[in-house]
This record gives sequence, structure tokens and C-alpha cells, in this order.
Amino acid sequence: MEAPVKDARPRDREATRQRLLSAARALFAEHGYEQVTVRQIAAAADANIALVGRYFGSKAGLFGAVLEGEPTVLQVIDGDPEGLVRRLAEYAAARMHADPESPILRSVERSAGDPEIRALVRERLHSTVVARLSEQLDGPDVAARARMATAVFLGVGLMRRLIGPMEATPADVRRLTAVFEACLAEDPGD
Repeated sequence: MEAPVKDARPRDREATRQRLLSAARALFAEHGYEQVTVRQIAAAADANIALVGRYFGSKAGLFGAVLEGEPTVLQVIDGDPEGLVRRLAEYAAARMHADPESPILRSVERSAGDPEIRALVRERLHSTVVARLSEQLDGPDVAARARMATAVFLGVGLMRRLIGPMEATPADVRRLTAVFEACLAEDPGD
């Protein structure tokens, strides 16, 4: 009697979970949430399709896990509050030409209108970007000021997608710095 053939790859729950996340991140960024199937994600991760449900509950749960794992914007927001406006301006300027290594923002931009994940995207954008940005600010209306700054850098990404990439100039960074200063100012009259 022959012994059963074992999988060449050892079972490693966390490694499989990470492969699924990585495959989903790449596919969602390239095609958007609506166009990607669980079957495509599982195939790209070389994993059983049932594991998506086991580890993430659903495709929407997997998308939520992908959003949670994106540090790019947090690297811009976190840090010295004095340099925040300049970091935001440089980040937005970099997005004029290409995404600064943020497949998640591309996913959000491409997928935010999908009814299945609209609430999830709204919650993640609020908790990950607007709330974190608000924490960096002092004075009145921090949430409103953070929303305005968030709208600017999301708008730059949308412009790049609709019009095409443009090389940012030092003048663009200066203008964006002035825009972010206005967005984040304690008094709109400042």
C-alpha cells in the first residue's frame, strides 16, 4: 500500500494568509475590487479558495485586511507635527506622477463606489487617515481640517488617473504646501 502523497509545501497558516493578502493587494490595486474574484486571488496565492473564507470571512473581509496593512499614508502623517504640511505636499506631488508605492490607495480609488465595500472604505479612510491626521492637529475643528487635507491628496490621485501622470515641479510642491497650510490652519482666515 502506497503512502498518501503529501503537499510539497508544508502547511503554514500565517504564510498562506500573507500570500492571500499579497495576491489580493496586487489584484485589487490593478483591477479594483469589483473586477477581482476570490478564485483569482486564491490562484495567484497558490492557495485553496476556501481559505479566503476561513481566514477573512469573505472577499470584503479580505479587502478590509488589505486596507489595514497599508502603512504608506501613515508614514506621511506620523512624525514631527512641524513637518506635516511639507510631507503632505511632497506626498501629493509624488502622486501627480505615480502612486508612491501605495497599491492600497489605488484600490480605494478604484473600488470606493462598490456598494459591497463602500462602508468599509469609508470607515477605513476615516480611522486610518482622517482620525490619525486629526490627532496631529491642535485647536478647533481638527476633523474638518483633516478631511480637507485628505480630500486634496485623494483628489490628486483621481486627477492623475483621469488625466494621466504629470511630473511634479518645485512650484507644484510650493503650491501644494500652501493648499495644505490653508486646509490645516486653525482659523480659515489665516
